[in-house]
Amino acid sequence: MIHGDVLGERARLTPEKIGLVSIATTERLTYRQMDDRAKGCASLLRDRLGIAKGERVGLLSHNRVEFLDVFFSCAKTGHILVPLGTRLTPHEIAFIVKDAGLSALVYDGAFADTVSALRSVVDIPHWICLDSPVVESHVRYHAAIAESPAPGFSRTPCAPEDVYALLYTSGTTGKPKGVMVPHRMVAWNAYNTAVSWQLREDDVSPVFTPLYHAGGLGAFLMPIIAIGGTVVLHAGFDPDEIWRTVEAERCTVVLGVPTIWKLLLEAPCFSAANLESVRWLISGGAPLPLYLIEAYQERGIVFKQGYGLTEVGVNCFAMTVEESARKKGSIGKPLMFTEARLVDETGREVPVGEVGELLLRGEHVSKGYWRNPEATAAALDSEGFFHTGDLARRDDEGFFTIAGRRKDMLISGGVNIYPAEIEGELLLHPAVQDAAVVGVPHQVWGEMGVAFVVKRPGQEVAGEALLAFAAEKLAKYKLPKEVAFVEALPRTAYGKVVKGELRDRWIRERGTP
Repeated sequence: MIHGDVLGERARLTPEKIGLVSIATTERLTYRQMDDRAKGCASLLRDRLGIAKGERVGLLSHNRVEFLDVFFSCAKTGHILVPLGTRLTPHEIAFIVKDAGLSALVYDGAFADTVSALRSVVDIPHWICLDSPVVESHVRYHAAIAESPAPGFSRTPCAPEDVYALLYTSGTTGKPKGVMVPHRMVAWNAYNTAVSWQLREDDVSPVFTPLYHAGGLGAFLMPIIAIGGTVVLHAGFDPDEIWRTVEAERCTVVLGVPTIWKLLLEAPCFSAANLESVRWLISGGAPLPLYLIEAYQERGIVFKQGYGLTEVGVNCFAMTVEESARKKGSIGKPLMFTEARLVDETGREVPVGEVGELLLRGEHVSKGYWRNPEATAAALDSEGFFHTGDLARRDDEGFFTIAGRRKDMLISGGVNIYPAEIEGELLLHPAVQDAAVVGVPHQVWGEMGVAFVVKRPGQEVAGEALLAFAAEKLAKYKLPKEVAFVEALPRTAYGKVVKGELRDRWIRERGTP
């Protein structure tokens, strides 16, 4: 029976292989040691604290080995993990705590102030601290583990559809929703990514994106463990440390988001870093500007672009090394046993080359939203296809390219305009560091496009010049009507531009034309 205990299965097969390297603590753990740690955590939560299968366990922590202990333990107990965003305010976390109905909260001592604020507004039966507790009565994780030996530990049976985790969406529009990630989804994402991306047992991958996010857990943590490779865990994002680690640990495959790849590219040590061990780099989480791909390719590095969502698994498409150069900008073809459709507003499949909403079906799709049947019904249709809200086009070879979010699409004078296409061209200008195109209300056209642009340090360029540059590649009707220069674009923790904030700012300051 498929369940989410991928670590347990890997430890059974290759127990003495190094599975985890912690940069912060210098620990080098075998799969047996990782599994023993997870069993110790599972025994604490289930056997000592009496938390039953199906109860929710919150986790508020930066990247650290103990985070993985808790994550892997839930595969062994049937507890439902609820990772909490480290950038959230106590008010935002309180909403998730109440919505999920937490039975326990495991917290990093770095969040003592947040925990202090939470204690007055939420009722959680068990508080467990990884460091110094906020309150003396809170369980001290390491001391409790030492008092709760796990010899003879027996895993609680879990069915494929049992929920493994609730991953709350970023909430850029409305309240966050808890995505129900079943055991089947965790295992399938790991196996199918390893096969379709052709990972190997000698692959070494640094993980520096936040583990509380689907991307941190789904790529490359679980796929690397499934194939028996080595994960190198960073406590946070430090460009120089990452390039030093890639060189020292001879990392082979590296995942990041566009913002991270830009910062890594600009790091002083990048030009001198020895990257001969790298098989390829891959970007996900947000559309990738072509100039970034080209900049890394100039160093002789293969650069791919991936695609995924929390609700459908963070790995849904793949491409070969050769295709990454030939099909630059594409996200590739759907993974094995993944069905993809592109449909218009009526549900009709669109022809090759036309833009439609991307629908996905397969074992990698979630069960929907926690205690929110209306949202689940709106996203998952009767045939089991998940409506991603992303717009894409497919070429005659079956390669997909993202055109933007359906909600981002603007309609000006009755014509559909896709911001991602315009942003891609603006980002090719040498004076542009970042760009986002947003539709704002217009009395005549319904909507008009506004380009919010961040200039590169020391560079000057006029809005008219940028529009003239974009006009060399884009039809006139696609061009933004105005360019607004800003210091920075508002982004989520995982690099997505919060376009609603830009739109609201424009309306507040300029009104409706």
